[in-house]
Amino acid sequence: MKVAVIGAHGQLGTDLCQVLAAQRFSVVPLTHRDLDVSDSAQVDRVLSSIHADVVISTAAFHKVEECEKQPAQSFAVNAVGPRNLALACRQRNAVLVHFSTDYVFDGAQRRPYTESDLPRPLNVYGVSKLAGEHMLALTWDRCFVIRTCGLYGVAGSAGKGGNFVETMLKKASEGAPIRVVDDQVLTPTFTGDLAEAVSQLIRTEAYGLYHVSAEGQCSWYEFARKVFELEKISVNLKPVSSREFASPVQRPAYSVLSKQKLGGLGLSMPSWDDGLSRYLSARRDTALRVSTTNTRTLA
Repeated sequence: MKVAVIGAHGQLGTDLCQVLAAQRFSVVPLTHRDLDVSDSAQVDRVLSSIHADVVISTAAFHKVEECEKQPAQSFAVNAVGPRNLALACRQRNAVLVHFSTDYVFDGAQRRPYTESDLPRPLNVYGVSKLAGEHMLALTWDRCFVIRTCGLYGVAGSAGKGGNFVETMLKKASEGAPIRVVDDQVLTPTFTGDLAEAVSQLIRTEAYGLYHVSAEGQCSWYEFARKVFELEKISVNLKPVSSREFASPVQRPAYSVLSKQKLGGLGLSMPSWDDGLSRYLSARRDTALRVSTTNTRTLA
């Protein structure tokens, strides 16, 4: 099976390429330089030349503050982009995998959101991602739409300048007090685990909308505390209210996703703290390989 991965250099795209290649899929990695999803002509031309059985797109305009300032760009990438891909996949009878977000919900309830719960996004980013979901529903039925939450991966997120775990570790190295919000509850998800789930999901023909994130829940403060606990780092960490961090963008206070529908396929996700432990191990292994390579080069 030939799989095209759009956004191959991002933290999720990198793990998707590695996981799929390890499972003997034929992987075609595509970066933004290769393919701009908002350019319909380019999408059609590139996918025509690849002849992929499955197209997985991680492309997104996801800086929420920038989305508020640039709604047209947000919709071009997050709504029109998926439609362009769906049209091209429909023409070639290819399966499309698209990633959406927990930000389609307003966070008002206190139980995990199911796929049938009514979306009520609070910001432009959430609205544009929900529009992308609707575009796919209107355009092509051989699609997997995956809502996920709180992603972090070893490759980091180029658009966001790292990820939450790396930000916490950097702040710890600087020795200053660290304040993290304790009133936003989510499920941080290791991109390696998400990539494994996707590799299993695309083997099915159970197309549709799925929530795929780690199991369990925590606040951002609890997530940071676990990072330092696992790394055995002593820091001055303080829980604070999100009101202490001024932002023009509303975010859901609760965005835990139910995986019951995924479980109905016999698929499951690890817990968020287990994923974090394996992430930290993977980043140490990566750092060791880089160090070893540099040593050999100098020698």
